[in-house]
Amino acid sequence: MTGNSFLFSLMAPQGGGSSGLSILLFQIVAIGLVFYFLVIRPQGQARKKHADMLAALKKGDEIMTTGGLIGKVKDIKEDRVTLETGTSTVIVDRARIVRIGDSVAPGQ
Repeated sequence: MTGNSFLFSLMAPQGGGSSGLSILLFQIVAIGLVFYFLVIRPQGQARKKHADMLAALKKGDEIMTTGGLIGKVKDIKEDRVTLETGTSTVIVDRARIVRIGDSVAPGQ
């Protein structure tokens, strides 16, 4: 057998060809479900919890950013937060907040 005819003989249905196709489709669906439940769904839940945590942010909360800055919220705008840390004030992106008080963002 040459290389091409061997490949065609593997792909050609032999008697119960439709059962082979259904097994293949079942395996693809099973892999998709495993991928969804182990990767996509947990990331979506973590993203939602982080968004809920940031929505509850208010002035006076003690926060920590991904860069390690710790301070109190002085002012909140749409996507920017003014943070008072020590004797200086810093403006950080709201999405970079990983901890508010004792509650830590999921995945951190």
